[in-house]
Amino acid sequence: MLKTYCIRDSRIVEAPEGPIMVYVAPDEAERRFLVESCRIDEHTLASAFDPDELARLEFEPDHVALIFKRPRNYSGRDGAMFKVASCGVFLFRDRLIIVQTEDLSLFEGKQFLRVATLPEILLKLIYRSIFHFLEHLRIINSISAELEQKINQAMENRHLINLFGLEKSLVYYVASINSNGTVIEKLKLNAGKIGFSAEEGEFLDDIIIENSQCNKQAEIYSNILAGLMDARVSIVSNNLNVLIKTLNIITIGLMDARVSIVSNNLNVLIKTLNIITIGIMVPTLVVSIFSMNVKLPISEAHPMAFWVIMGIAGAALAIFMYFWWRKKW
Repeated sequence: MLKTYCIRDSRIVEAPEGPIMVYVAPDEAERRFLVESCRIDEHTLASAFDPDELARLEFEPDHVALIFKRPRNYSGRDGAMFKVASCGVFLFRDRLIIVQTEDLSLFEGKQFLRVATLPEILLKLIYRSIFHFLEHLRIINSISAELEQKINQAMENRHLINLFGLEKSLVYYVASINSNGTVIEKLKLNAGKIGFSAEEGEFLDDIIIENSQCNKQAEIYSNILAGLMDARVSIVSNNLNVLIKTLNIITIGLMDARVSIVSNNLNVLIKTLNIITIGIMVPTLVVSIFSMNVKLPISEAHPMAFWVIMGIAGAALAIFMYFWWRKKW
């Protein structure tokens, strides 16, 4: 998709035709036009669509090719991941071609309230990307603080995963800002060759300072978040160990209680069986005495000898049970 702009009253406005040409995800025909008609190197053009490509500056016979990094627009659907995109800028003597993979806003912000030349637009595109990085760093810091509070209240994996996502995003941001810084320094060294005016040279000095501050801020946030991640992982690990220890204590306590209950029930059962056994042995003893092969009293003379013996056995059992009850065994 092609959009064309022109400079009117020191502002960039969209127009049917103009020296500023913005290609958003160009199709095959548009790429062929850029390579064949505009003489843009095919590899350099492909680099403008690669998010992992490093920023760089190249000089061609009829134009200057610049690849710089800028953050992609953040969406809630991205979770805690902040991504980086590459943008290609090709500065000719009479036109400026910008190539990007998605329709990102380029000419918004107070930086573009007054523009005069195409090289100035190139510098302000880089300047805008620096402020875009700073805006995202503030958002990352805010999300990080919110996630820390959630982790303090609930140990959930998704909060830690989001923190890992923020840490990874900051690593990419630091690398991209450093890469842009290298290109900005190269622009400063070749300011005369590119055709920057004195005012644009001073503006380039401001860009170097702003990018350096942005880089330091990104590194500080990255280091702080990395330290917090290590601390959070240690805290979660310690809490997990405490939880496991508590569960083990509870489990061991329950096991001891159940063993005690089983042991007590077994003792009661054994005691009951002993009572039954002894209770049976007492009348058995009486009957056994009268069953010996020796002459015993009333064994022949008394006609109710059998029932007398059984009565004595029952009485002996009753006396034993009474004695057991009195002793509370």
